[in-house]
Amino acid sequence: MSSALLNSDIVILVFYLLFAVLALWALIQAWIHQARTETIHPFKAFVHLLAFYLSYLLVPLWFFSLYAGWSGYYTPHQTIFVFLLSSVLVYARFIEPHQIHVKYHQYRLNPQREFTKPVKVALVADMHVGLFSGHERQLKTIVKKLNQEQPDFVVVAGDWTYEPENRLVQELAVLREIQMPVYSVSGNHDEQYPGPPIQELLAKALSENNVMDIEGKIIEFDEFRLVGIGDLWAGKANMRFLPELPQDKPWLILSHNPDTVDMVPELPSHPLMLSGHTHGGQIELPWVTSYIMKRVSILGHKKGFYSHEHADVFVTVGTGMVGVPFRFRVPPTIDIIELC
Repeated sequence: MSSALLNSDIVILVFYLLFAVLALWALIQAWIHQARTETIHPFKAFVHLLAFYLSYLLVPLWFFSLYAGWSGYYTPHQTIFVFLLSSVLVYARFIEPHQIHVKYHQYRLNPQREFTKPVKVALVADMHVGLFSGHERQLKTIVKKLNQEQPDFVVVAGDWTYEPENRLVQELAVLREIQMPVYSVSGNHDEQYPGPPIQELLAKALSENNVMDIEGKIIEFDEFRLVGIGDLWAGKANMRFLPELPQDKPWLILSHNPDTVDMVPELPSHPLMLSGHTHGGQIELPWVTSYIMKRVSILGHKKGFYSHEHADVFVTVGTGMVGVPFRFRVPPTIDIIELC
């Protein structure tokens, strides 16, 4: 009996040593990567990175909860609590953020008549290449799924970054493999709201990797026009010029923040705006998520289609993460919208 207890104590000690080694590794990794990060708040970036790397402790914690319960080190109630909590956190940290979903939608952009041929638009947003997400594995998955879907073109509704490292050009190189045109606007994290002044770095990374920045520009299609609008929080959401332009086709608007829809002027046609920004809450918890979302979108946008007086807006939940390195019940998503 004493021998069994001794062996149990040794196993528990090994677990604690593993926790200590992983914590030290997390500290070193956070320090190294913070030094490469484009940030105006080094300590804040270090804390976020430390939380990211410390999250690897969740995996041995999950195994430890099982062993601690089996060996009697934990009471049954302690075992159940730690096991369930670590299971949820492991899923939210290591599984759901990598399960990129593709969702399909239809929208009648021109109520007067159907398009001669439906147009498939792939909407991506909030990749947040940087502290938590948007690294090579995820970007390759996004590119692979886009090429499998073969949309007519891809639009990226901003927030490319989240305090990225200074090798952003190389990190986005995989985008060259996308087999269709890619149009983009910036989001608040790309425009120093909040975040470092990385506009030049991002502009270079996008242009060298075949992504067209269309902020303030118009792209002509046979049966509609696509216009890029700047970020609301950056004070660049100017759409007063729209009524002065030709109105023989409906408008498709690309802008990061869905609340920008409130600034769309009255037009002969009812435009559709494509946006991101909200992450759909990123973590879906009763009451808590709804409270936080009130600070993210004043107009109450979360995900999906919304109708407003002068325009409709579609909000994607995006693919990346900010604040905490978790997604729970809001998997990263590419939205395919068929305009008909």
